[in-house]
Amino acid sequence: MATWAIGDVHGCFRTLRKLLKRIGFDSSVDRLWMTGDLVNRGPGSLETLEWAQELDERLTVVLGNHDLHLLAVAWGMATERSRDTLKEVLKSKRRDELLDWLRRRPLVARQDSHLLVHAGLLPEWTAKGAERIARVLEDQLAGEGAALLVGAYRDKGGEAEGFELRSLRALTMLRTLDGSGQPYRDFSGPPEEAPEGCIPWFDHAERRSGDVRVVCGHWAALGLRVRPDLVALDSGCAWGGRLSAVCLDDGRIEQVSNSE
Repeated sequence: MATWAIGDVHGCFRTLRKLLKRIGFDSSVDRLWMTGDLVNRGPGSLETLEWAQELDERLTVVLGNHDLHLLAVAWGMATERSRDTLKEVLKSKRRDELLDWLRRRPLVARQDSHLLVHAGLLPEWTAKGAERIARVLEDQLAGEGAALLVGAYRDKGGEAEGFELRSLRALTMLRTLDGSGQPYRDFSGPPEEAPEGCIPWFDHAERRSGDVRVVCGHWAALGLRVRPDLVALDSGCAWGGRLSAVCLDDGRIEQVSNSE
């Protein structure tokens, strides 16, 4: 039995299948952690969602920003963008079933010393604090007010950002922090090219979640990065890079090139 963590798939289903074969994944005994963004950019978003739903209890996957974008589009709270590849999901006969499954995925998951999140944690959050915040947001996403929440999440120029939106955006969009420790959202490049005073969220001197090893994705330009307190897994598969997997039990690393 092994637990493997896999980075952002973005609808690159053929690439995912190649990686699963490479790691020898056996759904009868092994477990998967996935960093979210199951959909969008690649051609196989529908296949990826159907596969993930079928895997059920052997899979723990957190919500990413592209997953929330899909929900916002489906609920009429956002419009499709030119690079979106969501039409197969939106037109599927299983659309409602799959979207209901997706909206009920966690934002944070934890197993022993590992914590799974799509993007990152704010420096003032402890691991337990992040879990508590995530549970509140998850209840909203599973409830009647979900459409309003994801609509506000997508509307970055809308009303003033309250605690809930700030938290949801941090969990699903965070990369760097400015000099005052606040999220800096106008940068997505490699960390060495970040604006002066900005640092990766995981390098903040007062980070309170250093007692867990955070498994995350989202930041493609960061690439695969593994250290005692971090497993960053987005290695740019959606942009023609690789899809990465790390075994959380023994540290083995496997990567495959994009096959879409």
